[in-house]
Amino acid sequence: MISATLVDVNTFEVVVEGRDDTTHRVTLHPDYYKKLCGGTITHEWVIIQAFNFLLERESNTAILESFDLEDINDYFSEFEEEIANRLGLAAR
Repeated sequence: MISATLVDVNTFEVVVEGRDDTTHRVTLHPDYYKKLCGGTITHEWVIIQAFNFLLERESNTAILESFDLEDINDYFSEFEEEIANRLGLAAR
C-alpha cells in the first residue's frame, strides 16, 4: 500500500508498506504538477501513480528517501508518457 500526505507546501510524505516499510519526502512543484495532469487530478494520486511506476522498476528500499518528483524523468525517460497513461491523460 502507498499513501501520500501533504506535510508542507509542495512537500509530501509517502509511505510504502510492504516487506520493508519505507518513508519518503517528495516535492511536487506546481508547474510540474500542471505539466503532468493539468491540475485535474489530486496531487496525492499523481504521486501514488508515480510510486507505482517506480515500484515496477525497483524495490521501495532502493527509492531515494527525499527527491523532487520531476527527477524521476532524469532516471526513467519514459516516466512522463507513462504517468499520462496511468492518469488517463495520454490523448491530451
